[in-house]
Amino acid sequence: MKIIEKKKIIIENNNSVFNYFGWPTIGRLNDSTLAVVCSGFRLRHVCPFGKVVMSLSHDEGKTWTKPAPIIDTPLDDRDAGICVDGNRVIVTSFNNDIAFQRTNIQKCIDGGDTSSKLKLMGAYLDNVSDEECKKFLGSTYTVSHDGGNTFGDVKICPVSSPHGPTKLKDGRILYVGKIFAPSGVASPIACAVLDENENFNIVSYVPEGSDEYGECLNCEPHAIELDDGSILVAIRAQRYRGNSLFTVFLTKSTDGCKTFSKPYMVIGRESGSPPHLMIHSSGTVIMTYARRKDNYGIRAIVSKDNGNTWSDEIVLTDDASGGDLGYPSTIERNDHSLITVWYERDEVGSPIKQLIWDLD
Repeated sequence: MKIIEKKKIIIENNNSVFNYFGWPTIGRLNDSTLAVVCSGFRLRHVCPFGKVVMSLSHDEGKTWTKPAPIIDTPLDDRDAGICVDGNRVIVTSFNNDIAFQRTNIQKCIDGGDTSSKLKLMGAYLDNVSDEECKKFLGSTYTVSHDGGNTFGDVKICPVSSPHGPTKLKDGRILYVGKIFAPSGVASPIACAVLDENENFNIVSYVPEGSDEYGECLNCEPHAIELDDGSILVAIRAQRYRGNSLFTVFLTKSTDGCKTFSKPYMVIGRESGSPPHLMIHSSGTVIMTYARRKDNYGIRAIVSKDNGNTWSDEIVLTDDASGGDLGYPSTIERNDHSLITVWYERDEVGSPIKQLIWDLD
């Protein structure tokens, strides 16, 4: 691996208290412009002021436009995924309910946090109606039909995942995600397909993975179609209590997502997550993820045989100040080098950063 350009900030808002950005995804629009979507203009990690924004680069990541809002519901508008299908651009997000956000605020207060930000968030939530919450609660998305210049109404989707849907070779838009459920309620990972009315419908389910210590939480999957036509899904796997676990499981479908292989662990038990998958023009499959324990930063592994075997871990960065970072995604530049974007909290806020690198 060779670093072409060291990590740098590409999206921030440090002249304001609304300086928390997170959970980005990078894509390439139909006119070759690079686009990064993320949740931004937040006060902190859990914050009702969040909105999905987009920033563009017309020079392969050298410079970026100021972030512009795309989805701004009365709720928190977390995560942001992007899928490009010609001039059609689909941007995804999801919302937590008000009760969850209030509980988080109270936990912070109980922990001794006296920040005025908590009072501001609480006052805002007092003015969100039950009707607004019901209308926008869950996994959301919006569609552009003019290459990402304008977007339609916000719609509700049955599944949610940070990096959004994938376009398949047969033209279908596949969205592999966790079925949205209230906080604390278990739900499976499912495959949804966009229909002619641009609504997502569930067509199959992905089996739950586990490790030698038993069941664990499976969430935040990302799927790609491999060169051989199979669908590879990478899944965030973790355990909140007991034996520590924060890793990635892989599963594959060879019959168009009708059935999947048994998920298995592809990196170490605490190596990091959540994953993002992409295929380089050389045929190499690249998976990026975040390390949130010791030597905090962004990592990658690669496969040259359609995901059957993988390389040792590649360290892209290891100098973050803490574990509030990650959700990297990667795309190939015109010169075949790679650009990876992620969020990384620092002493000022939480900007979106990028790294430009190349395979050996």
